[in-house]
Amino acid sequence: MGLTLYFLRHGQTSFSRANAFCGELDPPLTEAGTAMAAAFASAYAELPWQAVFASPMLRTRATAQFLCDRLGLQMQLRDGLREIYYGQWEGLSTQEVNERFHDDYVSWLSDPGWNAPTGGERGIDIYYRSNAVLLEIERQYPSGNILIVSHKATIRIMLCGLLGIDVGRFRDRIAAPVASVSIVEYTARGPLLLALAERSHLPAHLRELPGT
Repeated sequence: MGLTLYFLRHGQTSFSRANAFCGELDPPLTEAGTAMAAAFASAYAELPWQAVFASPMLRTRATAQFLCDRLGLQMQLRDGLREIYYGQWEGLSTQEVNERFHDDYVSWLSDPGWNAPTGGERGIDIYYRSNAVLLEIERQYPSGNILIVSHKATIRIMLCGLLGIDVGRFRDRIAAPVASVSIVEYTARGPLLLALAERSHLPAHLRELPGT
């Protein structure tokens, strides 16, 4: 068996529920978000896991903890898996950003790989720091299942990098709703996408909740 990566986005927070920009802000999971994390752990606990890597933010640690507790695995935290820093957009809605930082917002929408939120990070910066974590995992674990618990933009950017998609198109090509898992298997011909934004592990009432 080769190396297989499971990219899990954290469960719902108040900011994801409101569809507001949240990078360096550190909200906890909502009650629904906690239920999402527990549902993932219940559905995937029987897989033979090698390791669990997570962003050090509260919402990702809380999401990963359920599976770690069931398996007795130590969570490995990496700063490279943190969410994109949205700078002056942190905590704002898209409408508020468009009103206050219109030109920067338009530039970011056109190519978030090379244009940053006002005072924030570019997608290419997230690619380099997150890819360093993926390379570490490849070296340390040549085979087996690895869980990576991260954030919406960061997961989309990592998947773009693995699949040969322009990082500047991460918002247009890759979906990553809350508590979704995407699976990539390393093969002799390179990374192979097995599942994208899978949420069948969630009960219907959690899948149907509003917000991203």
